[in-house]
Amino acid sequence: MAKSVYGYIAEAWKNLDSATMEELMRERYIKWRRGPTVVRIDKPTRLDRARAIGYEAKQGFVVARVRVKKGGLSKPRPNSGRRPKRMGVYGYAPEKPQQLIAEEKAARKFRNLEVLGSYWVGDDGIYEYFEVILVDPNHPSIKSDPDINWVTSPSQRGRVFRGKTMAGRRMRGLLGNRGVRGTHHWKWKKKAKERELRKRHEASRGARLILPQDKAKELGLEK
Repeated sequence: MAKSVYGYIAEAWKNLDSATMEELMRERYIKWRRGPTVVRIDKPTRLDRARAIGYEAKQGFVVARVRVKKGGLSKPRPNSGRRPKRMGVYGYAPEKPQQLIAEEKAARKFRNLEVLGSYWVGDDGIYEYFEVILVDPNHPSIKSDPDINWVTSPSQRGRVFRGKTMAGRRMRGLLGNRGVRGTHHWKWKKKAKERELRKRHEASRGARLILPQDKAKELGLEK
């Protein structure tokens, strides 16, 4: 069966180690790093991923490239008052994935648009780059399209900040058949249950140190 053009695009993005793609991506990273954090672009870099999310080349759709810094949080270092290990500067990473942070940056930049989804387009030594697909819910071409006009519903307002995009649902543990497992609330309940079991276990520690009578007879330790 012959491949579609999207299949060839996806195959090229799977082979980023090839000489052609490596040189192309290197030129892109140099250009992207010098540009602004959130920039609107004319067309998506990965057309296969954009089309899978729901992008169409018509009015009402906007594509933005977002740059997110890699690594943990940039915490201010206290002047004094604690040990270096207690300063809370290193080892603190955001609970949100980088992709969701990129979507929120794009939503704050384009306040009249709603985020449809996003996908990864590359990373260098400092930054990670994503392209975000946004939709104008008030545009006539969006309102008249039965495939996308669900985004005009009031329940979809501010959807990226409520974890309703794919990246947000992944963070909440709602993808696949996992249910609520993996969410922060589920982890908290699991840890609380483990603490209760540990308390009960430690409470009977003194009773376990008392040697049973039959065991004492067997060992010849009976007085």
